[in-house]
Amino acid sequence: MAIEEVRRKACEMLEERLTALQEFSIEIPDKEADAIHSVKQAVDYILAQPDVPQPHLMASSSGLTRRRGGGGGVTGNGEDESSRVSSPAPKRNDDRTPETSYESSENGHKIAFDPRDISENAERSKQPKLTLMEEIILMGLKDKQGYLSFWNDNISYALRGCIVIELAFRGRVSMQKDSNRRRFPLADRVIEVIDDTLTGEVLLDEALKMMKSSEKMSVNSWIDLMSGETWNLMKIGYQLKQVRERLCKGLVDKGILRTEKKNFLLFDMATHPVADGGAKEEIRRRVRNVLTNRTVVLPGSQFLPEELEFRVLRTITMVCAAYAANVLENALTTLGHEARERAFAQVDELLAEYSQYPFAKRQGGSQGIGANLGQLITDEVNGSKDKELQLEVNQHMVRILFNKALISLSQVVAACLSVFTRLDSLL
Repeated sequence: MAIEEVRRKACEMLEERLTALQEFSIEIPDKEADAIHSVKQAVDYILAQPDVPQPHLMASSSGLTRRRGGGGGVTGNGEDESSRVSSPAPKRNDDRTPETSYESSENGHKIAFDPRDISENAERSKQPKLTLMEEIILMGLKDKQGYLSFWNDNISYALRGCIVIELAFRGRVSMQKDSNRRRFPLADRVIEVIDDTLTGEVLLDEALKMMKSSEKMSVNSWIDLMSGETWNLMKIGYQLKQVRERLCKGLVDKGILRTEKKNFLLFDMATHPVADGGAKEEIRRRVRNVLTNRTVVLPGSQFLPEELEFRVLRTITMVCAAYAANVLENALTTLGHEARERAFAQVDELLAEYSQYPFAKRQGGSQGIGANLGQLITDEVNGSKDKELQLEVNQHMVRILFNKALISLSQVVAACLSVFTRLDSLL
C-alpha cells in the first residue's frame, strides 16, 4: 500500500513539473513501474528513455500512463484501450467553496483571491470599525505609555463577556429555546451557535469555533471557561490566551495604536501607545454623552455608523462593560468631582436596568439623565424590524422570526451584564 502511494505521488509530481513546460505522454510498463519508489527514480527513468525528445517532451493531453497487460477493447487507431490508464488525480469535493478563485484584470492577467476574503469584507462593512473588546481595551490603555494598569484584575473577565455579547450582536449565538430552563436566571441559561460563518475578527472566530465544536453551556460558564476560571482540568483548554495583547495588535493593524518596546528594570515589554487619538476621543465623547446628558444624541461616525443596527444598545453595553472592567473613569477625567459621581450613579442604574429582561423602562432615572434612552432603543428595534419586513414576502412569519431573534439578542446581552454585576469591584 505504501509503495502504491509513493508511486502515485511520484507520477503526480512528475506530471505537474513537466506540464509546466509542455504537455507530455509516456507509457511505463508494469515491470519497470514496480521498481520505481521515488520521484527521483521516476525522473531518471523518463529522461533515460531514447524516444523522449530533448529538451522538449512529446505533446499530448493524456497525462502519465502505464502499460497494462492483456484484456480490454481496441480503439479506432489500434491502441489497446485498457493498456492506457491516466495517472490518478486528487478527488475534489464539489460541495466545498474553492479556496482560490481567479478574475481577469484589464491587461488580461488572472488575479488569485480567496472567496472567503470577500465574505469577511462584506461582514466588516456591516459592522463598526472597532469591536466592543477593542473599545474597552482602548479606553483602558494609557495614551503615551501604551499599557494597561497592572492592578486591574477585572478587565480580562469583562473582555470575555464582551466576546459573547459581540457574537450575539453579529447574530452568531443566541439563547437556546428551552422552556425547562426559563426558571433559571439569564446567566445560567444555555446559549448555542446559530450561524458559524466567520466574522473576520480572530478572537471572535476562535470563540465561535470553540462554541460550535463543544457541548452547549450557559453564558456564565462560557465566560468563566474563556477566562480560565475553572477547577476542571479537562476544560482548561477553553481558556483564551493573551487576549489583551492580541486585541492591541489588532488595533495596531487598524492604525489606532502603534508598537514600541520599553525597558522595565530587568526585562523588555512591548507597549502600544495611541497613534490615532481621534478614535479614543470619540469613545470618550460617546460615554460622556450617555452618562451626563439629559437627552442622548449619538451622531454617526466611522466607529458608530448611522446605519448600524442596535447602535444605542451597543453603546449602553459598552459603557456598562467599561464600568465592570474598571476603565470607565479614564473617559470621565475631564469632568469635575460631582459630575463624575453623578456619572457613576447613572451607570449603576443602567447596569441594573439592562442586566434583566425585559429591559426596565424608565424616564431618566433618579437624576433625569438619559431620559430618552428607553425610547431610542424602542425606535431602533422597530426601525430594524421594518427594515427586515421590507425584504420578505411573508411579513407575518418574518415578524415572528425577527422578534424571536431580537428577544434572544436582548437576553444574551442582559445575561452578560448580569454576570458583570457579580464582579468584586461592583459589589
